[in-house]
Amino acid sequence: MLDPTTALNRKQKLLLTARRDGELRTGGVYLSGAVTALADYQKSNRNNKFGYLMRHPTSANQIGDEVSEAVLHSAQVGLTANVTPWLSAYAELLYDPEQSFGAGTITALARNQIQLRKGYVLVGDLKQSPFYASIGKMEAPFGLNDTVNPFTASTVWHAFGGLSWGALVGYSKGGLNISAQAVQGGAQFRALNVNVAGTAVPSRLNNYVLDANYTANLGPDRELLVGASYERGSAYCQAFPVQHFNGCTMVNPAYAVYGKLRWDRLTVIGDFAETTKAWPGTFNPAPPLNAFAARKVTSFEIGAKYAAKISERNVDLSIDYSTFIAGPKGAPWRRQDQWVAGVATFPRPNVKLFSEVLLIKGYAPLNFISGGNLAPGATVSDAGAQSEVILTGLNIAF
Repeated sequence: MLDPTTALNRKQKLLLTARRDGELRTGGVYLSGAVTALADYQKSNRNNKFGYLMRHPTSANQIGDEVSEAVLHSAQVGLTANVTPWLSAYAELLYDPEQSFGAGTITALARNQIQLRKGYVLVGDLKQSPFYASIGKMEAPFGLNDTVNPFTASTVWHAFGGLSWGALVGYSKGGLNISAQAVQGGAQFRALNVNVAGTAVPSRLNNYVLDANYTANLGPDRELLVGASYERGSAYCQAFPVQHFNGCTMVNPAYAVYGKLRWDRLTVIGDFAETTKAWPGTFNPAPPLNAFAARKVTSFEIGAKYAAKISERNVDLSIDYSTFIAGPKGAPWRRQDQWVAGVATFPRPNVKLFSEVLLIKGYAPLNFISGGNLAPGATVSDAGAQSEVILTGLNIAF
């Protein structure tokens, strides 16, 4: 339930499946937790421009052309209560100073807060019925958003991974899974935005997300998942200049298609998401940047992981590419690419020791992506920026 790399936006189904299979008992209350510690070194060819998204890419976090850190990246606590065969409650607390939207550096009090990351009431019993429902704060069932990386999230999740207030209904039977979520309007916690009476005030259920996927059993340890999603209002609806959580001038839907193949020890994933309209805020009206027209937002990922056995120990070897494209060719905010090569080993089933090497090409932070916070006709985005990262970390779950 706390793993941010697997079944990221399908935790309700994961909980219900565990209940159906007898892993969780009715009347039980389960406390869980996870802590991730991290050390890394980063180098960039541009001062203060580091594109690595597991730490907010601003000069409040990275100064100069070399940075390093040894930090507690995150800590989580989860609480699962199975009240009756049909009724469960889930709440998850998260401490994440490196990715918090609070102001200041990672030592600022505003970024060292504990938040209720997710919390919902869940109704369903897959032993009795394929239908289930939840209401509360939850991840939107849009796209795959999983990654083969041991730690680093895909660019697709950073671009389209939604978190919002809402109500979800689902169906799961015979490999077929269908989800529909009514989403609160306004700028939500992540990646969802539909204006309410011309404002960002979340006072109306006027957004929604739809998803359908099918898992085919191809034999022992072999299966294929394919799916597609649609959302009425993505986050890419703001006019120039773009600022997080501001209201929108229009509604910009998005769609996603995805797949995941597990074949013995090999796992291959693919995830593609795109808005249906151009993002207005990617047009800067001041010369010389007014030469670049607004564009649709596109993000995709392809990755592979092999679960090897080395010296009687399980070792995951992975390679992954993902990208974010927000401008036409030649625009400083054209795209940001992320390459990741990773290795992970498991001294205990609940302990993951991992290392990754990353290459990030392009620097296109969403906030003021096309300018607006600098002199007219200037932007912090930089298509020529490049950064390299080497990191190692330890994740302990309990």
